[in-house]
Amino acid sequence: MSFFPNTLKAVAASAIFLGGMAANAVAQDIKFFTIGTGGTAFTYYPVGGVIANAISKPPGSRECGQGGSCGVDGLIASAVSSRGSVDNVNAIISGLRDSGFAQSDVAFWAYTGTGTMEGKEPATDLRTIAALFEEHIHLVTLKDRGISSVADLKGKRVSVDEPGSGTYVDAGLILEANGLSLSDITEENLKGAAATEALRNGKIDAMFVVAGFPTGALVELASAADMALVPIDGDGAKALTDKYGFFAASDIPADTYEGVGATTTVAVGAQWYTSAKADEDLIYKITKALWNKESRKLLDVGHAKGKTITPDTALNGIGVPLHDGAKRFYKEAGLIE
Repeated sequence: MSFFPNTLKAVAASAIFLGGMAANAVAQDIKFFTIGTGGTAFTYYPVGGVIANAISKPPGSRECGQGGSCGVDGLIASAVSSRGSVDNVNAIISGLRDSGFAQSDVAFWAYTGTGTMEGKEPATDLRTIAALFEEHIHLVTLKDRGISSVADLKGKRVSVDEPGSGTYVDAGLILEANGLSLSDITEENLKGAAATEALRNGKIDAMFVVAGFPTGALVELASAADMALVPIDGDGAKALTDKYGFFAASDIPADTYEGVGATTTVAVGAQWYTSAKADEDLIYKITKALWNKESRKLLDVGHAKGKTITPDTALNGIGVPLHDGAKRFYKEAGLIE
């Protein structure tokens, strides 16, 4: 009679052993991949969430075409809030994050050690996955603050975002192109909701935001206060675009924000970067997943900027070399030779 219980024990032990092996196999199949974005109130973060969802396919997901993910098998991608472009580039190079979004100007200067990054060691391991969308420089104020041009910022309290953000870099360049500097304003380093709240409460007079329109924090501000956008145009804008090829004159259309008319400003490209050390096959699969039909559906409905993220513009304005994995996909897709 002792044989049967011993057999049960053996079977149970085998089941536990095999179950442990299966769990280990599943664990080994999971790959985590981070995407550095920006502040939660602006465009990078929600777009990063949409892309993370599109490229993810955790173990056990339904197959593509059956209402399931068409992402990379075993991949769990996550959008991580950050201080923005400069922070993301530094985090990629240091290995803190697997990838991240950055303005095309910031990334190029970091890669070459030029421009605002002159004197710093070039980030030669930086690589491009894709160009995503156009980011417009919003110079935001309220209608009763008496600010109608960049020159009017002199002596005013202005939020230029945090050091480490692309906004901080671009605000300095715009002031310089208009004959001003950070020392000509009372500089505040506020981000997102903290900046819009300070503007509403009279603690600052204006704020710079570099983001794809419409950006959530400004939609909310315009619905609650008499928001105005200050044009970035004329000789100052021309000086900026002539000196830095990454900037281009572009309009924010009327009624993008409630009660705000069409406003001429300048724009830069938002692009997705990783490290040259990232696995070639993984980046190939991620790039392929970004541009499949299911991802297209997610991009189209996930954010207002999603519809502008297309394969046709994936290589626009790239100043940093493509990652070898991304390059392999674009060659297969016939987008490069």
